[in-house]
Amino acid sequence: MIHYEQFVLDNGLRVFVHEDESTPIAAVNILYNVGSRDEDPSKTGFAHLFEHLMFGGSKNIPTYDEPLQKVGGENNAFTSPDITNYYITLPAANLETAFWLESDRMLSLSFDPQVLDVQQKVVIEEFKQRYLNQPYGDVWLKLRPLAYQQHPYRWATIGKDISHIENATLDDVKSFFFKYYLPNNAILVVAGNVTVDQVKQLCDKWFSPIPAGDPYIRQLPEEPIQTAARKLETSAKVPLNGLYKAYHMPGRFDAGFHTADLLSDMLGRSKSSRLYQQLLRTNPLFSNVGAYLTSSIDPGLLIVQGTLNADVPLEEADAAVEAVIQEFIDQIVPDEELAKVKNQTEATLAFSEVELLNRAMNLAYAANAGNPDLVNQEAAQIQAVTPDDIQASARQILRKENCSTLYYRVA
Repeated sequence: MIHYEQFVLDNGLRVFVHEDESTPIAAVNILYNVGSRDEDPSKTGFAHLFEHLMFGGSKNIPTYDEPLQKVGGENNAFTSPDITNYYITLPAANLETAFWLESDRMLSLSFDPQVLDVQQKVVIEEFKQRYLNQPYGDVWLKLRPLAYQQHPYRWATIGKDISHIENATLDDVKSFFFKYYLPNNAILVVAGNVTVDQVKQLCDKWFSPIPAGDPYIRQLPEEPIQTAARKLETSAKVPLNGLYKAYHMPGRFDAGFHTADLLSDMLGRSKSSRLYQQLLRTNPLFSNVGAYLTSSIDPGLLIVQGTLNADVPLEEADAAVEAVIQEFIDQIVPDEELAKVKNQTEATLAFSEVELLNRAMNLAYAANAGNPDLVNQEAAQIQAVTPDDIQASARQILRKENCSTLYYRVA
């Protein structure tokens, strides 16, 4: 259970405080309600570029890392299709340093042309290394636009095309910042050896003077229901053939998400999963095979993927995966099998909440989805799933016409 109190500043910044006197540490997490799904289709990769730019100096602070390191703090950030998240951990006694740093870059970046030039080069190099020059690195550049026809999940967080980052201008950067990096488009979570009164005082001092901006009202195109199976083949110099199957499923906080999550676990989470047991151990068609979810806020994807053993035809491996999937559609899963993955999922949830920073992140993520109490409801939602729910979910999600399949062949 993550206990918290919350309040809202006059400029719209939503603040959540999770007190934990058992630790000498504090975690400061700022979630901005902007991800790659919010980008202009002709200017993609900006949310991720901003993750880099936010460490390049702000209005009154030329360097971000050095002052934090002097007080024993650490920081990092990540971008997803849904959010951009920045976090600091530091001794609770030095909490104000985090407020000083984060408030200044929320107020405004330095907008130094040299910083933009450096970070563009960094992101372009990342694009090349991780997506273009790595075996199977371009899978998501191909699979996303196959599975999504309308929704902006159709491009990866890194962007659709490297030229979008290459051509970014300082005016583009300023426009993006002042549209999304606003106190009324952010959530601040402070966790650890802190008090609500202390956080309120620091918020009044450092964040309250930052003016609110125009509210961002998200209006994204809904992805139409997929009514026919899709297939794409590609080839590259990779060691083994690869199979990727993407099925549309509910969003992270939608009804049915936890059922789909448990379904994917039974399919391919561990060595006891059906895909592993049947297609790697009993009938070794794959060198590795598994299933997982994208866990996006808007309707996401259940992914089945694997690399084949040498000389195994992709068509044979695909048919074998379909046979395993059909068992979920045709048969009720045993209570024991469902109980096992429930226990695994609950254990993962419990262990994740041992770390203070994870609690802060989870609270911010749930609050951004519209209901912070969701962070404390997951265990009950997991336990409520029944074998009948699993079969109904399989019949809805694992339909052939709901699937986009990518064959990745050895060139």
